[in-house]
Amino acid sequence: MTLSTSGHVDTFCRDNLPPKHQWPELNASQYAYPQQLNVAVELTGNMVARGFGDHVALIGNGRMRTYKELSDWSNRLAHALVDDYGIQPGNRILIRAANNPALVACWLAATKAGAVVVNTMPMLRAGELSQIVDLANIKLALCDTRLMDEMHICAQTSDILEQVVGFDGTANFDAELDQAALNKPVRFQAVATSADDVALLGFTSGTTGKPKATMHFHRDLLIIADGYAREILQVIPEDVFVGSPPLAFTFGLGGLAIFPLRFGATAILLETASPNEMITIIETYKATICFTSPTAYRVMLNAMEEGADLSSLRIAVSAGETLPASVFEDWRAKTGKTMLDGIGATEMLHIFMSNRIGDAHPACTGKPISGYQAKIVDEHMQEVPPGEVGKLAVRGPTGCRYLDDERQTNYVVDGWNLTGDAFFQDKDGYFHFAARTDDMILSSGYNIAGPEVEACLLGHEAVFECAVIGTPDEGRGQLVNAYVVLNETYQASDELILKLQDYVKNTIAPYKYPRLVHFIDALPKTETGKIQRFKLKVL
Repeated sequence: MTLSTSGHVDTFCRDNLPPKHQWPELNASQYAYPQQLNVAVELTGNMVARGFGDHVALIGNGRMRTYKELSDWSNRLAHALVDDYGIQPGNRILIRAANNPALVACWLAATKAGAVVVNTMPMLRAGELSQIVDLANIKLALCDTRLMDEMHICAQTSDILEQVVGFDGTANFDAELDQAALNKPVRFQAVATSADDVALLGFTSGTTGKPKATMHFHRDLLIIADGYAREILQVIPEDVFVGSPPLAFTFGLGGLAIFPLRFGATAILLETASPNEMITIIETYKATICFTSPTAYRVMLNAMEEGADLSSLRIAVSAGETLPASVFEDWRAKTGKTMLDGIGATEMLHIFMSNRIGDAHPACTGKPISGYQAKIVDEHMQEVPPGEVGKLAVRGPTGCRYLDDERQTNYVVDGWNLTGDAFFQDKDGYFHFAARTDDMILSSGYNIAGPEVEACLLGHEAVFECAVIGTPDEGRGQLVNAYVVLNETYQASDELILKLQDYVKNTIAPYKYPRLVHFIDALPKTETGKIQRFKLKVL
């Protein structure tokens, strides 16, 4: 695959792509994009030109912006970045904010200016920010003024980061970047980036070790909308999106920014997206598509029992953790609608396999999105028979390209992306999640998938949330160890431990039951809702 002529002056990203022989096999032939492509123009100016100027694009944190307002404001911000802060095409810009319209405007502005954006989580500390700055060689950071403290510490200790510029995450335009942009023209000639210029560096939400930066092209950001969002979500301009994933991760950026903006729909952005806040927003704005965790959907189910009206939701996408069959079935019974479970990865940019409306099954991840292929392989990359658990391998129009990282060859093997998930495929071609490959428990010679035990425990009325890990044991190799958060009406007791163990023994194969059960107040999680099992292993 030959790359097009770059629109970048700063060639850092292209220079640090993996060698071509380490890339996955990419097939984007079904997407006919022009050679020159700037994704931010596609999502703003071109949407205005198509007649969506008066449609509401973003709602949140005191701001409601139409597509015309978003296009104009991001153009003004782009002028400021170029004229006042000397941004050149290809420079990396770090953005630090919670989910709000100001973050989206800054991302679009930086992209129009030809920069490569690195969105970061608001909870990151200075040391973590410094790792990102060093790895991506970032000289300019844009930061919500309410989150400046850690950013300033990072700048004071960095030999690379030269400028930290504040922007107003509320509706007041009362910050340096906003003031610089206010008097700029509303027209901006966006940089003519190539479709295969890097537009975004997505840092993985890994739990340990040196962070990895995944590299995504301008065309990739459209592919996930024109693929998954068009095929699976079937987005229309009347849709209203809401959800909890942070925009700093590619899953959130896709689901709460790229997807709605690509189709003229509306996104509601919440800085603190608790289940109760999302319930209020869904009722107030009649949201139609929701991205959140199974735990949040359980809260929503209880709220509907108490009278909450969530009937406007036509699609509920489960994210963050494995979707238990009980939540899937309860949602369908209560709403008459399908809950969509899928799997994605930061390396793949977004969801590449999913259930479909009208073709969804509990405890099933569905089939690949059009353009993607998937198979289950063993340690030698040989395909295994149906029903046998192995490693998930996938390839398609997007794929893993780490920024200057030797771990590229661990993720991409023989042109296939190995996502780190253990799956099996049934005789009808549907894929089923077993565990993360590092979450498989080997006990007395049995392979036990922690998520299967979790799903079983969640079927007990006493269990609100749980996580299952393997604990080293001299006799058995590992013991199945369950950490359980109880529903409010239940009290921890030895008697309840026995009841939960018996429940598992009577529901799934008895050897899978948790020999250890611990009651805790809350499970450790990332901001994307993923359970941090590694923290449980050191309790």
